[in-house]
Amino acid sequence: MGDYNQLVVLDHIRRARVSVSRVELAAVTGLSGQTISNVVGRLLEQGLVQEGERQITGRGKPRTLLHLRPGAGYALGAHIDPVSVTIVLLDLAGTIVERAVVTTPDGSPAVVAAIADEVARMRALVPGGEVVGLGVAAPGPIDPEAGRVIHPPLMPSWGDVPLRDRLADATGLPTLLDKDVAAAMVAELWQGHHELHTTTLFVYLGFGIGFAFAREGEVLSGSSRNAGEIGHLIVDADGPPCFCGNRGCLGVSVALDRLVAEAVDGGVLPASTPRGTPAELDVAMGRLAAAGEAGDAVAREILDRAARRLARGIVIVSDLIDADGVVVGGANWARLAPYLSAAARTEFAGHATMRELHGVEVGGTALGPWIGAVGAASQVLDAAFTPHASLLVAQPAGA
Repeated sequence: MGDYNQLVVLDHIRRARVSVSRVELAAVTGLSGQTISNVVGRLLEQGLVQEGERQITGRGKPRTLLHLRPGAGYALGAHIDPVSVTIVLLDLAGTIVERAVVTTPDGSPAVVAAIADEVARMRALVPGGEVVGLGVAAPGPIDPEAGRVIHPPLMPSWGDVPLRDRLADATGLPTLLDKDVAAAMVAELWQGHHELHTTTLFVYLGFGIGFAFAREGEVLSGSSRNAGEIGHLIVDADGPPCFCGNRGCLGVSVALDRLVAEAVDGGVLPASTPRGTPAELDVAMGRLAAAGEAGDAVAREILDRAARRLARGIVIVSDLIDADGVVVGGANWARLAPYLSAAARTEFAGHATMRELHGVEVGGTALGPWIGAVGAASQVLDAAFTPHASLLVAQPAGA
């Protein structure tokens, strides 16, 4: 309980962003003044917080304000997708200290080597600062117990890869592995750009689509930490055929190869448009989005239709979990944002089951293309410095 209380206090100091007093900590946590005093003493001794200016509020002695020490700890995060690998270094406050992007090398050994090189470079930037660990966000499905990535889509050479252990060996750091969409959800919770206190849905728009869920600040990951595989949710009975045998599955309806093919068929892009690799698809998708922004009617209809189908899926899942907030991010969020924002408002207003009980706020991430890597690093900080109810579960005698 003492360790849990310490994490509770540290978390409130961190979330205060600027400063907070001991009296305010006692009020917000419900802990006694003596407990707060003892916990803050330990945090000061460990160098995780520091005392700052004094605040005079009415009668009585001034209150000494407490601040987080951002340089007391660091975490590294890497996000792997079929086109690029992003790596970031975060301090304890969640601020990006350094970042890098490299083109995804061919094969998992080369990816491990590229990440290890960047990790070594970034660690050299924080002499004397403790690097808590490395977080890795990768396309699913994953085996979290074994730390394996299993046949990720659009990365056929990978197969079944023990990525966590290989990176731990290559970097010498404790390493966590999770799905990219789950990491993105943790980034939103840790960074605090949105008020995510109840039930939240995160929609990840990359080369595929994935959902993640959080309740009261904790990610709901499922029994194998693969929750959110939503690709076969039917959103248009007359939509494109899916390999599963149905039509209008969400995954195929908004897939990059589908949208680019529609753009070629509609004359938005030339028939010679390269689209055989993830990198080529990414370039073609960017050209489709640019055509829509320039006012091309066919391009806009393609993107509008994809946004309507996506909005339908978001409303269905929001109803399922009774979400009151939706955050969208990923490599293709900026390209679809002008269309999805309007489609989501229309769909929620006309079809959401809970529309007469409460609204659902839909917004985009503030972390841009870095969200996967920031989320991976945030998971390391979250595991080390955030109080979770699971920590209070009674341990067996002698544990």
